[in-house]
Amino acid sequence: MSGPNDGPNDGPKDGDPQDGDPKGAREPDGPKADDGAEPEPAKTAAPGPEVVPAWKAILRGLGPTGLALKIGAPLLALAISLVITMILLRITGADPFSSIQAMIDYGTTENSIVDIVNRATRYYLSAVAVAIGFRMALLNIGVDGQYRLAAFMAAVLGGALTLPAPLGQLLVIVAAMAVGGLWAAIAGVLKVTRGVSEVLSTIMLNAIATGLIAYLLNDQRLAEVRPGSNNVATPEIPEDGRVGPLNGMLSAIGIDLPGQVYGLLPLAIVVGIVFWVVINRTRFGFDLRISGLSPSAAQASGVSARRMIVYTMVASGMVAGLIGMPELLGASHEYSLNFPAGLGFTGITIALLGRNHPVGIALAALLFAFLDQTSDVLQSVDVPKEIVGVMQGVVVLTVVIVYELVRRWEIRLQQRAVATELATGHDLARESTGSSS
Repeated sequence: MSGPNDGPNDGPKDGDPQDGDPKGAREPDGPKADDGAEPEPAKTAAPGPEVVPAWKAILRGLGPTGLALKIGAPLLALAISLVITMILLRITGADPFSSIQAMIDYGTTENSIVDIVNRATRYYLSAVAVAIGFRMALLNIGVDGQYRLAAFMAAVLGGALTLPAPLGQLLVIVAAMAVGGLWAAIAGVLKVTRGVSEVLSTIMLNAIATGLIAYLLNDQRLAEVRPGSNNVATPEIPEDGRVGPLNGMLSAIGIDLPGQVYGLLPLAIVVGIVFWVVINRTRFGFDLRISGLSPSAAQASGVSARRMIVYTMVASGMVAGLIGMPELLGASHEYSLNFPAGLGFTGITIALLGRNHPVGIALAALLFAFLDQTSDVLQSVDVPKEIVGVMQGVVVLTVVIVYELVRRWEIRLQQRAVATELATGHDLARESTGSSS
């Protein structure tokens, strides 16, 4: 009974390397014979930058991790984009130096500064709304429809009710966030329940929102015709429901500007701070990022990736609902045919340019607002204003490409360092620990 089974059972006990049993030495005991000198560095060596697909890295704003590369990459990208822009201006027959100088001179006037800040406020909110989805690798293309529908419904509500301040303003803002969040939630639910791509669903929802607004923005329904014009608009929001400009506060600190700065500019700043804190310092932000990186890993750690998709779309839509509030409560006080449109698509490019970071998004929003503001002055130097759109595209593409190339280069450097450790048999992390002890 013991004959056939004794050999295999006893072999591993007596099959030491000294006994000349190559199978016993190599398979179960082989790694012990080498004392872990070679296989362990691969586990203990310092990991390089996160290796993720390029499209996810671009959406999530991943870039170089070294401080020098973090500073050098954007400077290099902007320098390259400036050279390309000057070449394009030369091709159009214009003097690139005089064209750029004309843009700088016009863009630094007091009136232009006010317009740039106001534009950048709307661009910033739009880009943050997009960036929330990007951090989970979700393409919320529907920000444009979400903010326009939210602004329209909030304008209808604000024009129908008269409440003392600040209840009137808060009601309009909360209503806009609710409408934007609910409209975005449709795409999230369709994705997790029916597998519909958020790109397709949000594009379709944009079209539906446009048609719905066109149907309701009628003097027979929720709007009225302005006397002496063909413009149709919702009833005006009363005085108690408006937000005054920041000029009084700015004048108190010695800044006098000729135009009116949006009173909801501080709201945009608060949104950026909350976005950074939630994404980087809360459990919700961690769950969001890990769900976008690997849904299976998120599921294994107890996080429902499907639920996080819906939550992320709702959060993105709620911020999208704020995009139209600076204009609605601070300038127009009504939703009309002239209400700003297309801000959602601009936010996509600004979020990519700003690497989904609140500070980077702010700088990108100011840059785009500057280019938009100074586009008219180009006609005075015989340059078509449409060249500004080309400039913006060149800047975004250059920054995205340079960041991705620098990120891959840094990953290769880290991988070569690990390969060197493996080849030489040195574990730098362990040696540094041993020397310190």
